[in-house]
Amino acid sequence: MTIFSLYVYDRHCTCVYYQDWHRTKAPRPAAEGGILPAVSQQIYQFRGEDGTLSVANSSPRNTLSTSSGVVVAVNDDLPRSPLPHPIAQPPAPKPVSTGLAFDEEAKLVYGVVLSLRNMIKKISGRDEQFTNYRTSTYKLHLYETASGYKFIMLSDPSADSLRFVLRQIYSGPFLEYVVRNPLTSMDSKEHGIDNEYFRTSVDRMVKGLSVYQ
Repeated sequence: MTIFSLYVYDRHCTCVYYQDWHRTKAPRPAAEGGILPAVSQQIYQFRGEDGTLSVANSSPRNTLSTSSGVVVAVNDDLPRSPLPHPIAQPPAPKPVSTGLAFDEEAKLVYGVVLSLRNMIKKISGRDEQFTNYRTSTYKLHLYETASGYKFIMLSDPSADSLRFVLRQIYSGPFLEYVVRNPLTSMDSKEHGIDNEYFRTSVDRMVKGLSVYQ
């Protein structure tokens, strides 16, 4: 069993964060203007000074660079969880980018969730909650906050429900390093929420799960 990827959508249906782990097919970089900056450097294209489109080549955790457009403000007067030191691991083979462009993929993921949720409500005749669905190749897990943010995780189809993990990501790293960060504009429609503290904390939390292999 394993975990493939994590998507976060704001209340405007826009993907504001993306992170992956065990994907065999990496998404192609999004078209210029297809996604917001500071979603993930792995799939964000920017135009250089010479006018050519490039993808950030730095580590996906190094999201405090100027290309992301987002930094983290930390108030030293308040107690907070220490930033974990990344665990040294042998470099994994880089997945081949043969899939959809990320902006198309993000729209499809959100569209599937929205369609299934509406279908369930119509069939059940009441406000029944949609939390996950399974195919032969993956399982999708959904957690939605009261403010309209949707946390979506794709995992191995044999995995148990990971909704509690998404809830922990929201109540832990998301609240601490995104919501309480005065330099992150929530629902700005101009930037995603990617920053080094949030990404590293999510990475540590996911890799500490028994389902992560």
